[in-house]
Amino acid sequence: MSDFWRSPLDPERVVNTRVTHWQAGEQEQREEYLTVEEPLEIRLGGRNLAIIMRTPGHDEELAAGFLLTEGIIENADDLLAVRTASDSDGLPLPNVVEVIVSEQQMREIGESAFTRHFAVSASCGLCGRDSIDAVLCNSAPVEANDLRIEAERLYDLPARLRAAQAVFTHTGGLHAAGLFDERGELVLLREDVGRHNAVDKLIGHGLLHRTLPYARSLLLVSGRTSFEIIQKALLARIPCIAAISAPSSLAVELAEESGITLIGFLRARTMNVYTHAERIVPAPHARADG
Repeated sequence: MSDFWRSPLDPERVVNTRVTHWQAGEQEQREEYLTVEEPLEIRLGGRNLAIIMRTPGHDEELAAGFLLTEGIIENADDLLAVRTASDSDGLPLPNVVEVIVSEQQMREIGESAFTRHFAVSASCGLCGRDSIDAVLCNSAPVEANDLRIEAERLYDLPARLRAAQAVFTHTGGLHAAGLFDERGELVLLREDVGRHNAVDKLIGHGLLHRTLPYARSLLLVSGRTSFEIIQKALLARIPCIAAISAPSSLAVELAEESGITLIGFLRARTMNVYTHAERIVPAPHARADG
């Protein structure tokens, strides 16, 4: 059995373990850092709603973002409180978050929320067209605006995201989601063992601090872009999404119909713009030279 112990780096999010490391034909015993993965129970009105495997940290944000992106709530006004749950003696329960909504909201949510299984596949068991139609029925496309982002600013974003990933630096085992403004400045970063969790934490932050919608922001994710990432961004009204890796075909289709600019393979001063390329422009001097 592996031997884990809490790391002094960040004892909630990082553990140490002993490994046998091989280099060519030589081996040695040494310590390595691992990202913590633990279950988070989300309770709604005192009842279990979902259990999410996540990296501890910003749990209230994760719970709030999860409820929004799963359609359990519609906006910040639906939330009365999001807090660490307590036992009968008033002591905090580790890895349990309690979400409180009004009695009217609980009636509207109904029993169906507690019988759902929150394991989401790329198309939720439907064909691609049906999945897109279902999303757009619940959320209108992002409105066109004058948001324009210079390509030169985009090229710098992966390095800025990477530099801010404190835990990833030591473990290499976390996904990141970063929210940038139109000048390319990092506004908010969240890391998690799950790609979707990192995005939900960003969205939950906006809910709890009432900074949603993110209508003039760019979302950068460290991995690939799936259908669900586009769906979450649409609910947060994010008009532009970039990724270090590739998008899926269904992600491209949903981004196109949702009015979202989707960028993939953003690395080494190159990128692919798959949808709504009008938001990406050359720098002013490049336009003048052209």
